Amino acid sequence: MSTSSSTAAERDFKRVFLKIVFILLGVLLICFSIFFVNHQENNKYIIETLELNGSAEEGDALFKMNCVGCHGITARGLVGPDLHSITQRLNDKEIIKQVTGGLTPPMPSFEIDPVNMSNLLKYLHSLE
Repeated sequence: MSTSSSTAAERDFKRVFLKIVFILLGVLLICFSIFFVNHQENNKYIIETLELNGSAEEGDALFKMNCVGCHGITARGLVGPDLHSITQRLNDKEIIKQVTGGLTPPMPSFEIDPVNMSNLLKYLHSLE
């Protein structure tokens, strides 16, 4: 009789174990899907931005509306760093990720459409 009892306990353990494994696999699949979709959207945004030929004048206006508080009116830095020659230190993709993601605190992230991001990139290139 003890054999059938342990067999039932083993079956219950296997069921619980399989449930846990399937739940973990489901969670991992969901996390991977979210990461993949987000990564694809970022890539499309970056590609679209880099295909545009921005305007340094419009980028300057955008900079003066959003960035001077930290980077100064001449982009020489205040709270944020000096942005002259930033395009020599970072490539355009890295700059886009920095602006849209605010990767280095206290820099905030900005939601900026590809056209304006292209304008801002052109302005940053003009600071060299």
